[in-house]
Amino acid sequence: MGEKIKRMEMRRECMEKFFKLKENGTNVRTEVIAGLTTFLAMAYILAVNPSILSAAGMDRGAVFTATAISAAFATLIMGVFANYPVALASGMGLNAYFAFVVVPSLAQQGINDPWKIALTAILVEGIIFIILSLFKFRESLVNAVPTNLKLGITAGIGLFITIIGLEGAGIMKDDPATLVTLGDLSAAPVVLAFVGLLAIAVMHHFKVKGAVLWGILITWVLGIFAELGGWYVVDVDAGNFSLIPSFKGVEDIIPPSVAPTFFKFDFSYVSKNFIDFAVIVFAFLFVDLFDTVGTLIGVASKGNLLDEEGKLPRAGRALLSDAIGTVAGAILGTSTVTSYVESSAGVAEGGRTGLTALVTAGMFIVALFLSPIFLAIPSFATAPALVFVGLLMMSAVLNMKFEGDMADVLGGFVAIVMMPFTYSIANGIMFGMLTWVILKLVTGKFRDIHPVMYVCAALFAIRIATLVM
Repeated sequence: MGEKIKRMEMRRECMEKFFKLKENGTNVRTEVIAGLTTFLAMAYILAVNPSILSAAGMDRGAVFTATAISAAFATLIMGVFANYPVALASGMGLNAYFAFVVVPSLAQQGINDPWKIALTAILVEGIIFIILSLFKFRESLVNAVPTNLKLGITAGIGLFITIIGLEGAGIMKDDPATLVTLGDLSAAPVVLAFVGLLAIAVMHHFKVKGAVLWGILITWVLGIFAELGGWYVVDVDAGNFSLIPSFKGVEDIIPPSVAPTFFKFDFSYVSKNFIDFAVIVFAFLFVDLFDTVGTLIGVASKGNLLDEEGKLPRAGRALLSDAIGTVAGAILGTSTVTSYVESSAGVAEGGRTGLTALVTAGMFIVALFLSPIFLAIPSFATAPALVFVGLLMMSAVLNMKFEGDMADVLGGFVAIVMMPFTYSIANGIMFGMLTWVILKLVTGKFRDIHPVMYVCAALFAIRIATLVM
């Protein structure tokens, strides 16, 4: 028994030295809770991604396995190589662009299995990202963003994930007249999401460790009771799946084979249609680049991980981890792997080091064998976590300057409002940066503009040109 305790202490010391827990004001227990919280906040991707990519003709089971393995691999690299509490997985929005824009346009050209060409574009995008990361372009971009703009990005992401949470719970729904409106207040998901949000707030007030994680679990358990009582009605066609995990046999715990999507690239299209292929790559490249930058800035800012100059230490390592994850995901057979804004849920629980990411990566591996459990957690159970974290991230506006240099003021504000109202982190960054650069030029403050910001402005101009053409 004594020898066992001694080994455990040695492991704890090794983790302390490797991840520098004390230096970052955290401990093993806090990091584990943070890692679990991050995983539960983003576990929905294990159900959503196979559903979306299967619409593109890909094998649903293979995509599930590819999603879980690529997320675990990329998150592990982020944790060990960059020592940041940031998790990665197939990006929402990017997978929809893959399945509902790129693949149909290729299919109209009479191409068989067009998803293979889309995967090829993601592979090329990932390789380009690795090159940009090695030359520190992406790192320079992160550190060149002005402080007010960084804070605006953080607050904008807070609003963005709040909308994701409200939408996932059915609290907010689309309306043809007003764009959005209030959901059905008698529906179980809406009521339980509100209960979960209040539960998190109460636990946070009393400083209960793991409040966000407990909020997710409490909401899920209440949902199970609602299903058993007939309040929550299972309707697969409407997207209301059973909340009760089901293990029918051994086959349910064996991960589906990734063979149908593994290394399924089609380079023959590239040589004959280089311009069209380049446009596809650029679209993936653009959204991934600025989604990743925005997420890293937002999560790091919330976790007080930026240095005194507002720069992100080890940014190069974090961005390289992201790029490697994208390449790995393409090889396995899934859409672009990117840093997840839901990582802020774990950061809100005290996650400050790569140990948080390590725990999240481990949970993705576990999910391969316990998929019925993890896939049973509904979006309305994770909604309270997203809304509450959105609240915490919105506090960044308290440190923003709303007077003085108009470039800083308006640039930060535009970044805030464009993210939620155009449903895109990348759009918020694009219009926020363009506003900042243009106003600096017009007011004659050329010296304030970092060369990297000029490059970004040029990229944004090209991107807008592709959107209006």
